[in-house]
Amino acid sequence: MIILKSPREIEEMKTANQIVADCHREVAKIIKPGISTKEINDFVARHIIKLGGKQFTKGYNGFPAETCASVNDVVAHGFPSAKPLKDGDLLKLDIVVEYDGWFGDSCWCYTIGEVSPEAERLMRITKECLDIGITKALPGNRLGDITSAIQQHAESNGYSVVRDLLGHGIGRTLHEEPSYEHIGVAGKGIRLREGMVFTIEPMINEGTFRITIDDDDWTARTADGKLSAQFEHTIALTADGPLILTAQ
Repeated sequence: MIILKSPREIEEMKTANQIVADCHREVAKIIKPGISTKEINDFVARHIIKLGGKQFTKGYNGFPAETCASVNDVVAHGFPSAKPLKDGDLLKLDIVVEYDGWFGDSCWCYTIGEVSPEAERLMRITKECLDIGITKALPGNRLGDITSAIQQHAESNGYSVVRDLLGHGIGRTLHEEPSYEHIGVAGKGIRLREGMVFTIEPMINEGTFRITIDDDDWTARTADGKLSAQFEHTIALTADGPLILTAQ
């Protein structure tokens, strides 16, 4: 069941989502070659507390950390580690915050030092996929209008869209309906309605869309070892169009 939020509830959700956005703004200042994803994770954990929020991911189904830190071919759910990041790495940092019973969720992609032109292009197209998807998030449209636009932009630029990891509704719990792939057919899927709140989070791969899962049952990697990028926002559907709750 899709839980529609009232304008008042959407307003209440803003704090959790803006804590996520502030974490991304602040952590971006310390990300550089030589820092470890464990140090980045610990910085974010402290910042969440500083802003009055609660972390969620640590302990969730056994996940060991406050953030998902996914490097290069790791698509999502990477464990933070003490291994230093090096020049040319691509980091996807996914942050979830709970505040006053509401959730916020956003993943951002960061370059470590100087990256290759190929990595820069993958990041740019992935961010464009997110932005294009958001423009289609209008009451009266279909979910397929969002997902087909993302898929078309990615594939027309020579990339693939991960199928096995999903966008989702969000509110009083992290994962609500709808759960959906970022591929589809325009004009198909559920009708979008005012009051829906959900993530748009395309994961775009250089090569195959297929992924593998490490023995830790969490870390998702590209099946061919090529790069993956992701950008994610939490959005609310309003009468005036999509409202980006995690806008930085």
